[in-house]
Amino acid sequence: MKKEQVANCQFSVWYPIFKKHTIKSLILPLPQNVIEYLLDDGTVVVHGSEDSTQQTQTNTADGEEDQEDIQWSDDETTTTVTAPEFPEFNAKVQEAINLLGGSVFPKLNWSAPQDANWIALNNTLQCQSLRDIFLLLKSSDFIAHDFTQPFHRCSDDSPDPEIGYELVLRKWSELIPGGEFRCFVKENKLIGISQRDYTQHYQHIYKQQDQICSALLDFFQEHVQYKFLDEDFVLDVYRDSWGKVWLIDLNPFGPVTDSLLFTWEELTSGHDLMADQTEQGDVPAFRYTTSEVTVQPSPCLSYRIPRDFVDLSTGEDAYKLIDFLKLQKSQQDESDEEA
Repeated sequence: MKKEQVANCQFSVWYPIFKKHTIKSLILPLPQNVIEYLLDDGTVVVHGSEDSTQQTQTNTADGEEDQEDIQWSDDETTTTVTAPEFPEFNAKVQEAINLLGGSVFPKLNWSAPQDANWIALNNTLQCQSLRDIFLLLKSSDFIAHDFTQPFHRCSDDSPDPEIGYELVLRKWSELIPGGEFRCFVKENKLIGISQRDYTQHYQHIYKQQDQICSALLDFFQEHVQYKFLDEDFVLDVYRDSWGKVWLIDLNPFGPVTDSLLFTWEELTSGHDLMADQTEQGDVPAFRYTTSEVTVQPSPCLSYRIPRDFVDLSTGEDAYKLIDFLKLQKSQQDESDEEA
């Protein structure tokens, strides 16, 4: 996997090529101050325009002073953390959300914050404001990887390509997990198809495996083959209830992309895939979860534990441990007083 291949899989690179066959989306360049905010571990909450207006009206009505500064106090110091505002960027984002129907699916150049859906009130990546989007982006390790290690596990030593980071807003669509598939393309040939949500068993995949494989192969050969910048890549697609196939995403052909029900050794060598293929030769290997016995927990479950708790349990952050012990002591003192 080369750095150029990773760069070519950025959303803004492939979207213009396959725009007719994917979900309507808008791309907004990320200002530097927004990037810095997303990378900052300190501040989580961001004020949207409506939040600021509501805060001002509440303070005026109550006769209280401005409460936009959040104060954290202990016996030794008082620290003031101001939630930043991005009025111009917020206006552009809200305009884009409105143009896309009022609800969007956010992502950056490569990744969506799928490991952070646990933090959203609706447990999905459906967003209706900049505040919703920032909450997901700041809580996601996948997004942090896009910012800090986009060329991790690349085999070449060439200089990293220059990246202009972007916020991608996709029109919200209810996708049934059983309709999602990952297609592995090597030398412009579709060699393997995997059920995307391999943690579940879907009866319709077993019953319609031939039709599904044929539909995905036809879509690839008609709309994708020889049209992308690279000959090795990974394609995420969705087959809807009418049998129509949609392109969802493109990913690098390499270990940075989850191989799901295959191994990368199989995919790169190609030899072990022959056992899955029929005498027709050009038919890709198609793998899916065959029964309830093979159902597995979601790989994103490990991301549902807040990072602070992980740091506490491993002792990686002494300051968090000190704060935790202070909180425990304070709660104990309160209990003693009540007794």
